[in-house]
Amino acid sequence: MAKPKTIYSCTECGGQVSKWQGQCPHCDAWNTLVESVAEVAASGKNRFNALAATGRVQKLAEVEAAEVPRTPTGIAEFDRVLGGGLVQGAVVLIGGDPGIGKSTLLLQTLAHLSAYKRVLYVSGEESTQQIALRAKRLALDAHGMHLLAEIQLEQIQATISREKPDVVVIDSIQTVYSEQLTSAPGSVSQVRECAAQLTRVAKGSNITMILVGHVTKEGALAGPRVLEHIVDTVLYFEGDTHSSFRLVRAFKNRFGAVNELGVFAMTEKGLREVSNPSALFLSQHGAQVAGSCVMVTQEGTRPLLVEIQALLDEAHSPSPRRLSLGLEQNRLAMLLAVLHRHAGIACFDQDVFINAVGGVKITEPGADLAVLLAIVSSLKNKPLPEKMVVFGEVGLAGEVRPVQRGQERLKEAAKLGFTHAIIPRANAPKQKIAGMEIIAVERVEEAVSRMR
Repeated sequence: MAKPKTIYSCTECGGQVSKWQGQCPHCDAWNTLVESVAEVAASGKNRFNALAATGRVQKLAEVEAAEVPRTPTGIAEFDRVLGGGLVQGAVVLIGGDPGIGKSTLLLQTLAHLSAYKRVLYVSGEESTQQIALRAKRLALDAHGMHLLAEIQLEQIQATISREKPDVVVIDSIQTVYSEQLTSAPGSVSQVRECAAQLTRVAKGSNITMILVGHVTKEGALAGPRVLEHIVDTVLYFEGDTHSSFRLVRAFKNRFGAVNELGVFAMTEKGLREVSNPSALFLSQHGAQVAGSCVMVTQEGTRPLLVEIQALLDEAHSPSPRRLSLGLEQNRLAMLLAVLHRHAGIACFDQDVFINAVGGVKITEPGADLAVLLAIVSSLKNKPLPEKMVVFGEVGLAGEVRPVQRGQERLKEAAKLGFTHAIIPRANAPKQKIAGMEIIAVERVEEAVSRMR
């Protein structure tokens, strides 16, 4: 018997080369080539029939731009991240660390949908008995849910064709394999081909398909990068396994806004929605403490109040430490330079530690002003005024720039009882917000002087 030919496939772009190289010649990514067995060309003449049937050219004006109907999942936070609910024919990819709660969330979703939709849960990692025990432990009424323990793609396709479900969950895509390929389940070629075939089934039959994906130790979805391009929506489960709180974030959504955030709490009865997420990211201090500043960040369409904490301590080495948790490290160095140049406050002899409470990750520049005021508060050991919120982007010239949805941020802060706000002058509301004193600033030094 001839020895199978070995090739090397890129986990980023799926490109193939005959010999291992440090850099992929197709996408220039480093250390992404993994060894695999060359696939035997399949005769399957019908593999692309679903796409071949849609070759008619149309004018854009002739296409009816109708609103896409959505099916609520019964979990409001999940609907928020999806953009309002599930869409027929859509393919959703959800990834996260092991044990974070992906299967639990989907089991709860299907239990609700099974009351008025035909649903199918395909498990490649658990037996049907294990799923039934989990449903019992979560006290779910899932009598209408159909289960299938299978990892062979052709068998899954045959079951979908026979049962004709409205919603299908594949848990997980890395365990599914096709007989047309000779490589092992989870390989680049298997994941790419199985995801493409299931996507064609979803589009051709108007089935909502939800794929569960594993993640690598770096936190990215395992398998080829093309997997995220094939699907319509990409969701990530975030959260510390030592904490009960979980965040579901949308990174791609063809049917809604990206960067939406859903907040859950893991309980004995499964995932529970958090009605007031801002309370998670605010510490409860008995008295005002130095180095603490509350900001209002924007996650999609939702304003969230997050406490930024700063701690400055005298450096005991020639190279002071700069540590940032939940915020970008390089941006912290830039803000310290702006603070020194334009406000005359030097921190070159101080170790600087910044933390966003609750494990939330803030990627928007609207946190700049809050970080600077928290640093000044810690350095001078002077607490900020009680019930004060801060937001604004800081430029290299020392100017305080406006942020998006400033009015919504202020209204959310006022609703939670905050009475003072330091904001960019361009975000100052035209009409006074009841119960809130607005301090509008244009420069960093002006904001520092208004700390009272």
